[in-house]
Amino acid sequence: MSLLVKICGISCPEALDAAVEAGADAVGFVFHPASPRNVAPADAARLAARLPPTVRSVAVTLHPSQQRVDDVLAAFVPAVWQTDADDFAALAVPDAVERWPVYRAAARLPAALPPRMLFEGARSGAGEIADWGQAAALARRTELILGGGLAPGNVASAVTTVRPFGVDVSTGVEFAPGRKDAARIREFVNAAREAAAGVQR
Repeated sequence: MSLLVKICGISCPEALDAAVEAGADAVGFVFHPASPRNVAPADAARLAARLPPTVRSVAVTLHPSQQRVDDVLAAFVPAVWQTDADDFAALAVPDAVERWPVYRAAARLPAALPPRMLFEGARSGAGEIADWGQAAALARRTELILGGGLAPGNVASAVTTVRPFGVDVSTGVEFAPGRKDAARIREFVNAAREAAAGVQR
């Protein structure tokens, strides 16, 4: 099966280049001051300008104010906006920007799922593994991107168990908080692709 692979928490050219060279389909820029992966909108804009057309930029937020959204949009317009599902109700995001609402293992899910969503553990960026059983059930109903605690050593199992539309990694490819490891990025992408190649959706 085909698989979308996203490397999140990109904050420097070296990490971005490693993700692109490894074959990632999307990279995430985190706009959340409390995160060690936080990046200024202007810096994210410079990084996004380096991306080839085949790699999508994703703005990642957590309960942002409209001002923070506007600050990001003033610097650059990402291909995708990713934030908690409830956040979107209060935010003005351009229609041209695709939305990836985030749902968590402990959260109550709506009866009508969005066409594409991200499903992860209870806290973003904490390496907490999501409930794969619940994720697998959801992946049969919508295009589910699985995050939460993924790493080179478990992404193959995640892909074969959940059969997601995509996978998302951040802490699992770092050697320190906010510091990406190029070798781990390559290992993650390769393991995810190999597992997906053996799965019939």
